[in-house]
Amino acid sequence: MSSDSQWPAHEDEGQLSRLIRKSRDSPFVPVGLAGFVTVVSYGLYKLKYRRDEKMSVHLLHMRVAAQGFVVGAVTLGVLYSMYKDYIRPRFFDVSKK
Repeated sequence: MSSDSQWPAHEDEGQLSRLIRKSRDSPFVPVGLAGFVTVVSYGLYKLKYRRDEKMSVHLLHMRVAAQGFVVGAVTLGVLYSMYKDYIRPRFFDVSKK
């Protein structure tokens, strides 16, 4: 290895700038994060009014709901990316005519 090698610029960035860069690359990342935070916040709010439900059951339901929202956002992101890369160029590309 050479001692003259330099680190790429993106490895020196902070967490916030990395999140902003990832959000530009895939717009469903902030949607998934916002949904996750919303579900967890709602679950914590409902924790006060859970009546006779066990704590473990409530936390399990909250975790499954949050994961479901994130998986749904990732799935929508993948479908959008596939549409943008494969379907839209095939049917709507005017330059091939």
